[in-house]
Amino acid sequence: MQKPPVPPFTLETAIQKARAAEDAWNSREPEKVSLAYTEDSRWRNRSEFLQGRAEIVAFLQRKWSTELEYRLIKEVWTFAENRIAVRFAYEWHDQFGQWFRSYGNENWQFAASGHMELRVASINDLAIEESERKFHWPQGRRPDDHAGLSDLGL
Repeated sequence: MQKPPVPPFTLETAIQKARAAEDAWNSREPEKVSLAYTEDSRWRNRSEFLQGRAEIVAFLQRKWSTELEYRLIKEVWTFAENRIAVRFAYEWHDQFGQWFRSYGNENWQFAASGHMELRVASINDLAIEESERKFHWPQGRRPDDHAGLSDLGL
């Protein structure tokens, strides 16, 4: 079964792939998100190494139990053949109400089916005041007319 768009990527299909990933992550549904990855997908997320959909689901369940009111924006940095590099930022708060903006880069490699087989993410967290937030849409998919990272100066 394919997960379009499939490689080799063009600028248009790389942007579609990044937006589909953003939309899935903004759903905060671990099982749904995991279906974009190969069954044996490998991840490095910060200092954590994962392999396979079951580990991805468990990771995302832990993540979204502590990163509350999570909202994410991804932007394509570059692409070639079966690889896409994105930069991203997401906002969330902890159980004490402290807001954060997390910044990072991801390198993605895709199988011929369009499923991601490798994800390498580097992420840094910055504590922010609630008044500094830039991502204010209702939980779920970012509206099409909401500014992206470059437009927000991020």
